[in-house]
Amino acid sequence: MVIKSIIKLVTLAAVVSFSVCENAMAQNVFDKSKVEASMVKALEWQEAHPIMAIAPTDWTVGAYYTGVARAHAATKNQIFEAALKNQGYNNNWQTYKRLYHADDVAISYSYIYLDMTFKRKDFVNLKPTQDFLKAHILEPNKWSDGTAKNKDENILWWWCDALFMAPPVINLYAKHTKDESYLDVMHKFYMDAYNKLYDKEEHLFARDGRFIWTGSDKDMKEPNGKKVFWSRGNGWVLSGLALILTDMPENYKNRPFYVNLYKEMAGRILELQTKSGLWHTSLLCPETYNHGEVSGSGFYTYALAWGINNGMLDKAKYLPAVKKAWVALTKCQHKNGMIGWVQNIGAFPEPASEGSWQNFGTGAYLLAGSEVLKLQK
Repeated sequence: MVIKSIIKLVTLAAVVSFSVCENAMAQNVFDKSKVEASMVKALEWQEAHPIMAIAPTDWTVGAYYTGVARAHAATKNQIFEAALKNQGYNNNWQTYKRLYHADDVAISYSYIYLDMTFKRKDFVNLKPTQDFLKAHILEPNKWSDGTAKNKDENILWWWCDALFMAPPVINLYAKHTKDESYLDVMHKFYMDAYNKLYDKEEHLFARDGRFIWTGSDKDMKEPNGKKVFWSRGNGWVLSGLALILTDMPENYKNRPFYVNLYKEMAGRILELQTKSGLWHTSLLCPETYNHGEVSGSGFYTYALAWGINNGMLDKAKYLPAVKKAWVALTKCQHKNGMIGWVQNIGAFPEPASEGSWQNFGTGAYLLAGSEVLKLQK
Protein backbone atom coordinates (compact mmCIF):
# COMPACT_ATOMS: atom_id res chain seq x y z
CA MET A 1 0.00 0.00 0.00
CA VAL A 2 2.83 2.37 0.92
CA ILE A 3 4.64 1.57 -2.31
CA LYS A 4 1.45 2.14 -4.31
CA SER A 5 0.90 5.47 -2.55
CA ILE A 6 4.46 6.56 -3.29
CA ILE A 7 4.03 5.59 -6.96
CA LYS A 8 0.80 7.58 -7.13
CA LEU A 9 2.49 10.62 -5.56
CA VAL A 10 5.46 10.41 -7.94
CA THR A 11 3.13 10.01 -10.91
CA LEU A 12 1.01 12.94 -9.78
CA ALA A 13 4.12 15.07 -9.27
CA ALA A 14 5.31 14.17 -12.77
CA VAL A 15 1.95 15.09 -14.27
CA VAL A 16 1.86 18.39 -12.37
CA SER A 17 5.46 19.12 -13.35
CA PHE A 18 4.71 18.35 -17.00
CA SER A 19 1.60 20.52 -16.92
CA VAL A 20 3.55 23.41 -15.41
CA CYS A 21 6.22 23.09 -18.09
CA GLU A 22 3.59 22.81 -20.80
CA ASN A 23 1.79 25.90 -19.50
CA ALA A 24 5.07 27.79 -19.24
CA MET A 25 5.86 26.91 -22.83
CA ALA A 26 2.40 28.05 -23.92
CA GLN A 27 2.90 31.32 -22.07
CA ASN A 28 6.34 31.85 -23.58
CA VAL A 29 5.18 31.34 -27.16
CA PHE A 30 3.77 34.85 -27.32
CA ASP A 31 6.19 36.49 -24.87
CA LYS A 32 6.47 39.96 -26.40
CA SER A 33 10.08 40.56 -25.45
CA LYS A 34 11.17 37.22 -26.92
CA VAL A 35 9.17 37.68 -30.12
CA GLU A 36 10.58 41.16 -30.67
CA ALA A 37 14.11 40.02 -29.87
CA SER A 38 13.77 37.26 -32.45
CA MET A 39 12.54 39.78 -35.03
CA VAL A 40 15.41 42.17 -34.33
CA LYS A 41 17.91 39.35 -34.64
CA ALA A 42 16.41 38.35 -38.01
CA LEU A 43 16.64 41.94 -39.22
CA GLU A 44 20.22 42.39 -38.07
CA TRP A 45 21.33 39.23 -39.85
CA GLN A 46 19.49 40.15 -43.03
CA GLU A 47 20.85 43.70 -43.09
CA ALA A 48 24.35 42.27 -42.77
CA HIS A 49 23.70 39.85 -45.64
CA PRO A 50 21.96 41.86 -48.38
CA ILE A 51 20.67 39.90 -51.34
CA MET A 52 18.51 40.77 -54.34
CA ALA A 53 17.29 39.11 -57.52
CA ILE A 54 18.04 42.04 -59.81
CA ALA A 55 18.46 45.37 -58.04
CA PRO A 56 18.12 47.07 -54.62
CA THR A 57 14.59 48.06 -55.64
CA ASP A 58 13.39 44.69 -56.91
CA TRP A 59 10.47 42.66 -55.56
CA THR A 60 12.55 40.53 -53.20
CA VAL A 61 13.77 43.63 -51.41
CA GLY A 62 10.28 45.13 -51.56
CA ALA A 63 8.75 42.10 -49.83
CA TYR A 64 11.48 42.16 -47.18
CA TYR A 65 10.98 45.83 -46.34
CA THR A 66 7.21 45.40 -46.24
CA GLY A 67 7.93 43.03 -43.37
CA VAL A 68 10.26 45.60 -41.82
CA ALA A 69 7.55 48.26 -42.10
CA ARG A 70 4.96 46.11 -40.33
CA ALA A 71 7.56 45.17 -37.70
CA HIS A 72 8.06 48.86 -37.00
CA ALA A 73 4.31 49.48 -36.92
CA ALA A 74 3.95 46.78 -34.26
CA THR A 75 6.98 47.63 -32.10
CA LYS A 76 7.99 51.25 -32.81
CA ASN A 77 11.53 49.93 -32.42
CA GLN A 78 13.96 52.43 -33.97
CA ILE A 79 16.10 49.69 -35.46
CA PHE A 80 13.30 48.90 -37.93
CA GLU A 81 12.77 52.57 -38.71
CA ALA A 82 16.50 53.05 -39.31
CA ALA A 83 16.54 50.16 -41.78
CA LEU A 84 13.60 51.68 -43.66
CA LYS A 85 15.20 55.12 -43.82
CA ASN A 86 18.59 53.80 -44.90
CA GLN A 87 17.31 51.68 -47.78
CA GLY A 88 14.92 54.36 -49.05
CA TYR A 89 17.58 57.06 -48.96
CA ASN A 90 20.15 54.82 -50.63
CA ASN A 91 17.60 53.93 -53.33
CA ASN A 92 16.81 57.62 -53.85
CA TRP A 93 13.17 56.51 -53.36
CA GLN A 94 13.11 54.87 -56.78
CA THR A 95 10.98 51.95 -57.94
CA TYR A 96 12.39 49.42 -60.36
CA LYS A 97 12.05 50.08 -64.07
CA ARG A 98 9.26 47.87 -65.52
CA LEU A 99 6.27 50.19 -65.25
CA TYR A 100 3.74 47.52 -66.18
CA HIS A 101 5.10 44.82 -63.89
CA ALA A 102 3.65 44.66 -60.38
CA ASP A 103 6.90 43.36 -58.89
CA ASP A 104 8.68 46.62 -59.55
CA VAL A 105 6.55 48.77 -57.26
CA ALA A 106 6.57 46.46 -54.22
CA ILE A 107 9.44 48.49 -52.74
CA SER A 108 7.14 51.51 -52.52
CA TYR A 109 5.12 50.04 -49.65
CA SER A 110 8.04 50.85 -47.35
CA TYR A 111 8.44 54.34 -48.82
CA ILE A 112 4.78 55.23 -48.34
CA TYR A 113 4.68 53.76 -44.86
CA LEU A 114 7.73 55.79 -43.85
CA ASP A 115 6.29 58.98 -45.30
CA MET A 116 3.12 58.41 -43.26
CA THR A 117 4.93 57.73 -39.98
CA PHE A 118 8.28 59.57 -39.97
CA LYS A 119 8.06 62.98 -38.33
CA ARG A 120 10.28 64.71 -40.90
CA LYS A 121 7.82 65.14 -43.74
CA ASP A 122 10.34 66.27 -46.37
CA PHE A 123 12.49 63.14 -46.01
CA VAL A 124 10.68 60.74 -48.37
CA ASN A 125 10.22 61.52 -52.06
CA LEU A 126 7.09 59.79 -53.35
CA LYS A 127 7.26 61.27 -56.85
CA PRO A 128 8.82 58.12 -58.41
CA THR A 129 6.09 55.99 -56.79
CA GLN A 130 3.36 58.34 -57.99
CA ASP A 131 4.73 58.27 -61.54
CA PHE A 132 4.96 54.48 -61.50
CA LEU A 133 1.41 53.99 -60.23
CA LYS A 134 -0.08 56.36 -62.77
CA ALA A 135 1.67 54.52 -65.59
CA HIS A 136 0.95 51.09 -64.13
CA ILE A 137 -2.80 51.36 -63.64
CA LEU A 138 -3.88 54.32 -65.77
CA GLU A 139 -1.95 54.04 -69.03
CA PRO A 140 -3.07 51.42 -71.60
CA ASN A 141 -0.71 48.51 -72.20
CA LYS A 142 -0.87 45.06 -73.76
CA TRP A 143 -1.71 43.44 -70.42
CA SER A 144 -4.37 45.83 -69.20
CA ASP A 145 -6.14 45.82 -72.59
CA GLY A 146 -5.81 42.03 -73.05
CA THR A 147 -3.73 42.07 -76.24
CA ALA A 148 -0.68 40.27 -74.89
CA LYS A 149 0.54 37.57 -77.29
CA ASN A 150 0.87 35.02 -74.50
CA LYS A 151 -2.69 34.03 -73.59
CA ASP A 152 -1.56 33.21 -70.04
CA GLU A 153 -0.45 36.83 -69.60
CA ASN A 154 -3.44 38.69 -71.01
CA ILE A 155 -4.28 40.57 -67.80
CA LEU A 156 -2.17 43.09 -65.90
CA TRP A 157 -1.67 40.91 -62.80
CA TRP A 158 -1.45 37.54 -64.53
CA TRP A 159 0.44 35.72 -61.73
CA CYS A 160 -0.84 35.44 -58.17
CA ASP A 161 2.32 36.87 -56.56
CA ALA A 162 1.37 40.20 -58.12
CA LEU A 163 -1.53 40.48 -55.67
CA PHE A 164 1.02 41.05 -52.89
CA MET A 165 3.32 43.29 -54.92
CA ALA A 166 1.04 46.04 -56.25
CA PRO A 167 -2.42 46.12 -54.61
CA PRO A 168 -1.21 46.80 -51.02
CA VAL A 169 0.96 49.63 -52.39
CA ILE A 170 -1.92 51.16 -54.35
CA ASN A 171 -4.23 50.72 -51.36
CA LEU A 172 -1.77 52.40 -48.96
CA TYR A 173 -1.14 55.20 -51.46
CA ALA A 174 -4.87 55.79 -51.74
CA LYS A 175 -5.10 56.05 -47.95
CA HIS A 176 -2.11 58.40 -47.77
CA THR A 177 -3.40 60.70 -50.53
CA LYS A 178 -7.08 60.29 -49.60
CA ASP A 179 -7.83 59.49 -53.23
CA GLU A 180 -10.30 56.61 -53.40
CA SER A 181 -10.22 56.52 -57.20
CA TYR A 182 -7.02 54.48 -56.92
CA LEU A 183 -8.99 51.80 -55.06
CA ASP A 184 -11.55 51.56 -57.85
CA VAL A 185 -8.87 50.96 -60.48
CA MET A 186 -7.05 48.53 -58.21
CA HIS A 187 -10.27 46.58 -57.72
CA LYS A 188 -10.79 46.24 -61.47
CA PHE A 189 -7.39 44.65 -62.00
CA TYR A 190 -7.69 42.56 -58.84
CA MET A 191 -10.96 41.11 -60.13
CA ASP A 192 -9.29 40.23 -63.43
CA ALA A 193 -6.73 38.18 -61.50
CA TYR A 194 -9.35 36.65 -59.23
CA ASN A 195 -11.56 35.59 -62.14
CA LYS A 196 -8.63 34.05 -63.98
CA LEU A 197 -6.63 32.40 -61.21
CA TYR A 198 -8.91 31.63 -58.26
CA ASP A 199 -10.12 28.04 -57.98
CA LYS A 200 -13.55 28.25 -56.37
CA GLU A 201 -13.57 24.55 -55.52
CA GLU A 202 -10.24 24.51 -53.71
CA HIS A 203 -10.38 28.13 -52.47
CA LEU A 204 -6.80 28.61 -53.64
CA PHE A 205 -5.03 30.55 -56.37
CA ALA A 206 -3.21 29.00 -59.31
CA ARG A 207 0.18 30.63 -59.63
CA ASP A 208 -0.47 31.57 -63.27
CA GLY A 209 -2.29 30.34 -66.37
CA ARG A 210 -0.08 27.28 -66.72
CA PHE A 211 -1.60 25.77 -63.59
CA ILE A 212 -5.28 26.36 -64.34
CA TRP A 213 -7.19 23.11 -64.87
CA THR A 214 -9.11 22.88 -68.11
CA GLY A 215 -10.02 19.19 -68.07
CA SER A 216 -7.28 18.40 -70.55
CA ASP A 217 -4.74 15.59 -70.22
CA LYS A 218 -2.10 18.32 -70.49
CA ASP A 219 -3.17 19.97 -67.23
CA MET A 220 -0.34 20.31 -64.69
CA LYS A 221 -0.72 17.75 -61.91
CA GLU A 222 1.04 16.77 -58.73
CA PRO A 223 2.39 13.19 -58.41
CA ASN A 224 -0.76 12.29 -56.47
CA GLY A 225 -2.90 13.54 -59.36
CA LYS A 226 -4.11 16.70 -57.62
CA LYS A 227 -3.92 20.27 -58.83
CA VAL A 228 -0.72 22.22 -58.30
CA PHE A 229 -1.12 24.91 -55.65
CA TRP A 230 2.09 26.56 -54.52
CA SER A 231 2.37 27.47 -50.85
CA ARG A 232 4.27 30.74 -51.24
CA GLY A 233 2.04 31.79 -54.13
CA ASN A 234 -1.05 31.52 -51.96
CA GLY A 235 0.90 33.05 -49.09
CA TRP A 236 1.51 36.11 -51.26
CA VAL A 237 -2.23 36.42 -51.84
CA LEU A 238 -3.48 35.82 -48.29
CA SER A 239 -0.92 38.09 -46.65
CA GLY A 240 -1.60 40.68 -49.35
CA LEU A 241 -5.27 40.58 -48.41
CA ALA A 242 -4.40 41.23 -44.76
CA LEU A 243 -2.27 44.20 -45.82
CA ILE A 244 -5.07 45.54 -48.00
CA LEU A 245 -7.72 45.18 -45.30
CA THR A 246 -5.46 46.90 -42.78
CA ASP A 247 -5.63 50.17 -44.71
CA MET A 248 -8.78 49.94 -46.80
CA PRO A 249 -11.61 52.18 -45.50
CA GLU A 250 -14.26 50.27 -43.58
CA ASN A 251 -16.97 51.88 -45.71
CA TYR A 252 -15.32 51.31 -49.09
CA LYS A 253 -17.92 49.81 -51.40
CA ASN A 254 -15.79 46.84 -52.51
CA ARG A 255 -14.34 45.97 -49.10
CA PRO A 256 -16.81 43.08 -48.53
CA PHE A 257 -15.27 41.23 -51.49
CA TYR A 258 -11.82 41.32 -49.89
CA VAL A 259 -13.18 40.35 -46.48
CA ASN A 260 -15.04 37.35 -47.91
CA LEU A 261 -12.08 36.21 -50.00
CA TYR A 262 -9.77 36.55 -47.00
CA LYS A 263 -12.04 34.46 -44.77
CA GLU A 264 -12.57 31.81 -47.43
CA MET A 265 -8.85 31.39 -48.07
CA ALA A 266 -8.01 31.49 -44.36
CA GLY A 267 -10.37 28.58 -43.72
CA ARG A 268 -8.75 26.52 -46.47
CA ILE A 269 -5.23 27.31 -45.34
CA LEU A 270 -6.11 26.26 -41.80
CA GLU A 271 -7.20 22.87 -43.15
CA LEU A 272 -3.88 22.41 -44.96
CA GLN A 273 -1.53 23.06 -42.04
CA THR A 274 0.67 20.03 -41.35
CA LYS A 275 1.37 18.44 -37.98
CA SER A 276 4.73 20.24 -37.78
CA GLY A 277 2.95 23.58 -37.73
CA LEU A 278 4.38 24.63 -41.09
CA TRP A 279 2.93 24.32 -44.57
CA HIS A 280 4.81 22.40 -47.27
CA THR A 281 5.70 23.93 -50.62
CA SER A 282 2.94 21.91 -52.33
CA LEU A 283 -0.35 22.48 -50.55
CA LEU A 284 -2.28 19.51 -51.96
CA CYS A 285 0.65 17.11 -52.25
CA PRO A 286 2.77 17.85 -49.16
CA GLU A 287 4.50 14.49 -49.46
CA THR A 288 6.29 15.68 -52.62
CA TYR A 289 8.75 17.58 -50.42
CA ASN A 290 8.25 16.20 -46.95
CA HIS A 291 9.32 19.24 -44.95
CA GLY A 292 7.92 22.61 -43.98
CA GLU A 293 8.77 25.83 -45.78
CA VAL A 294 9.15 29.20 -44.10
CA SER A 295 8.17 31.87 -46.62
CA GLY A 296 4.69 30.52 -47.32
CA SER A 297 4.27 29.54 -43.65
CA GLY A 298 5.38 32.98 -42.49
CA PHE A 299 2.84 34.68 -44.72
CA TYR A 300 0.08 32.37 -43.47
CA THR A 301 1.03 32.91 -39.84
CA TYR A 302 0.89 36.66 -40.34
CA ALA A 303 -2.46 36.55 -42.13
CA LEU A 304 -4.13 34.21 -39.63
CA ALA A 305 -2.81 36.09 -36.62
CA TRP A 306 -3.96 39.34 -38.23
CA GLY A 307 -7.44 37.87 -38.61
CA ILE A 308 -7.59 36.96 -34.92
CA ASN A 309 -6.31 40.37 -33.85
CA ASN A 310 -8.86 42.15 -36.03
CA GLY A 311 -11.85 40.04 -35.08
CA MET A 312 -12.27 38.41 -38.48
CA LEU A 313 -11.33 34.89 -37.43
CA ASP A 314 -12.58 32.87 -34.47
CA LYS A 315 -9.84 32.93 -31.85
CA ALA A 316 -10.71 29.55 -30.36
CA LYS A 317 -10.44 27.93 -33.77
CA TYR A 318 -7.39 29.69 -35.21
CA LEU A 319 -5.17 30.53 -32.22
CA PRO A 320 -3.86 26.97 -31.72
CA ALA A 321 -2.80 26.88 -35.39
CA VAL A 322 -1.02 30.23 -35.14
CA LYS A 323 0.71 29.18 -31.94
CA LYS A 324 1.86 25.94 -33.54
CA ALA A 325 3.03 27.78 -36.65
CA TRP A 326 4.98 30.43 -34.75
CA VAL A 327 6.77 27.82 -32.64
CA ALA A 328 7.71 25.97 -35.83
CA LEU A 329 8.90 29.17 -37.51
CA THR A 330 11.16 30.07 -34.60
CA LYS A 331 12.78 26.65 -34.86
CA CYS A 332 13.82 27.61 -38.40
CA GLN A 333 15.76 30.62 -37.14
CA HIS A 334 19.46 29.93 -36.73
CA LYS A 335 21.32 31.09 -33.63
CA ASN A 336 22.88 33.93 -35.65
CA GLY A 337 19.42 35.20 -36.65
CA MET A 338 19.25 33.78 -40.17
CA ILE A 339 15.86 32.46 -41.24
CA GLY A 340 16.32 29.08 -42.95
CA TRP A 341 14.06 26.62 -44.75
CA VAL A 342 13.06 29.22 -47.36
CA GLN A 343 12.32 27.99 -50.87
CA ASN A 344 14.44 29.90 -53.34
CA ILE A 345 12.98 32.15 -56.05
CA GLY A 346 10.52 30.16 -58.14
CA ALA A 347 6.99 29.81 -59.43
CA PHE A 348 5.88 26.38 -58.24
CA PRO A 349 6.58 23.90 -55.42
CA GLU A 350 10.27 23.12 -54.95
CA PRO A 351 12.31 21.97 -51.94
CA ALA A 352 13.98 24.07 -49.27
CA SER A 353 16.67 23.23 -46.72
CA GLU A 354 17.91 24.30 -43.34
CA GLY A 355 20.50 26.51 -45.03
CA SER A 356 18.32 28.00 -47.78
CA TRP A 357 17.38 31.64 -47.19
CA GLN A 358 16.08 34.67 -49.06
CA ASN A 359 15.32 38.20 -47.94
CA PHE A 360 11.60 37.75 -48.64
CA GLY A 361 11.66 34.80 -46.24
CA THR A 362 12.93 37.16 -43.57
CA GLY A 363 10.19 39.58 -44.58
CA ALA A 364 7.57 36.87 -44.08
CA TYR A 365 9.03 36.07 -40.66
CA LEU A 366 8.86 39.74 -39.64
CA LEU A 367 5.29 39.99 -40.87
CA ALA A 368 4.35 36.96 -38.78
CA GLY A 369 6.07 38.38 -35.73
CA SER A 370 4.35 41.74 -36.16
CA GLU A 371 0.95 40.14 -35.51
CA VAL A 372 2.05 37.39 -33.12
CA LEU A 373 3.26 40.21 -30.85
CA LYS A 374 -0.33 41.37 -30.42
CA LEU A 375 -1.77 37.98 -29.50
CA GLN A 376 -2.75 36.99 -26.01
CA LYS A 377 -2.42 33.37 -24.93
